[in-house]
Amino acid sequence: MPLAHDTSPDADAVQLEAYRRMGGSGRAQVMFRLCEMARRASEAGIRSRHPGYDDGQVLLALARLLHGDELVKRAWPGRALPQP
Repeated sequence: MPLAHDTSPDADAVQLEAYRRMGGSGRAQVMFRLCEMARRASEAGIRSRHPGYDDGQVLLALARLLHGDELVKRAWPGRALPQP
């Protein structure tokens, strides 16, 4: 199964071999870095769409994207849910 649909089979094979050489802990580090980059990109998108949001509103808007309204309402009862 290809890693990415926009990657040539040769490049895909090179990338897969690089992941294999990293071992489990190396792949986990890559995964955590990618998750952090995605979170930061999501926060940046929220901030660009809503420049008036404070840090708490950005956190709640991101939580809505990641976890859905019902869980966010349960975690922060009584708080207004800002638009992501």
